[in-house]
Amino acid sequence: MDDTSPGVRLPARTLPSPTSISSEARAGLDRLVDADGTPLNAKHRMPEPEDYDGWVRMKTAVDAQYAASMKGLAGTLHASVETIQVGDAAVHIATPETVTATHGAYLDLHGGALVVGGGDACRVGAQMQADLHGLRCYGVDYRTPPEYPYPAALDDTLAAYAHVLNHHAPSNVIVGGRSAGGNLAVAMLLRARDEGLPMPAGLVLLSPEVDLTESGDSFEVNRLVDVMLPLPLMSANLLYANGADLSHPYLSPLFGDLTGLPPTLLQSGTRDLFLSNTVRMHRALRSAGVNAELHVFEAMPHGGFLGGTPEDLELSNELARFVRTRLSGG
Repeated sequence: MDDTSPGVRLPARTLPSPTSISSEARAGLDRLVDADGTPLNAKHRMPEPEDYDGWVRMKTAVDAQYAASMKGLAGTLHASVETIQVGDAAVHIATPETVTATHGAYLDLHGGALVVGGGDACRVGAQMQADLHGLRCYGVDYRTPPEYPYPAALDDTLAAYAHVLNHHAPSNVIVGGRSAGGNLAVAMLLRARDEGLPMPAGLVLLSPEVDLTESGDSFEVNRLVDVMLPLPLMSANLLYANGADLSHPYLSPLFGDLTGLPPTLLQSGTRDLFLSNTVRMHRALRSAGVNAELHVFEAMPHGGFLGGTPEDLELSNELARFVRTRLSGG
């Protein structure tokens, strides 16, 4: 941000959970703040980019928390999973009990600030997508820093995409990414296009982290307003980039030539720290001639309302409709 601008000075105030959303969504927002109104996630600071051991400790702790939370979903998921090795990455292939799109495939790229979110969380995410869409889902357990900085995750994602194309026609493939996975989804397709690979039938971007320079307005406006992601991720971005230029399209695909990308669905919320990422990406896609639809949900923070709310279910229905339409050639 430009610190030379006088900007707008705001008085201290408390933002209540609005009555314009469901009671379930309000409860989800309230659960993520403490008694004095401070977002719980704001109490956990990231290590400095050069603190290798600190990042390793943080990854271990966060992945353990993810694994514990995923155990609660075990009884609700029905897709079977097998794990294969594609190059240097594990790929979790989830197959639903009832396949509604026999030849279809969904390439799922998990979130986690480009550092965490692999392992159990990635595998369960693949199952969730398989159940939702009724098609085979490939969850890419890409390598992450500090052990494996850029371009390892992008290499893994591209290798997984090439693997999927060896088993499915491009017109039967959907690529989707959440948060950091949205970054990799677009960056991978830009690199795939540059290397002569065909585009998939559709692209799903859920609050995508497409600008690692964090230049968008919502990085200031929604700071601490987003109870799920209350603070910017610059330390993680620098760790991931490992000295590479953050504005390069393979790191910040918002700044790339988006010509030729497939029809895209984008989602965010009015309290999402990444709202600017999403709306700017939507405008950039439209300017490049790409058919893109944008869904911004009232008061929704990054990642939704923790699941199960009417708003979360509405989003799931929109995603299922988009994927179904794209695989049917619509």
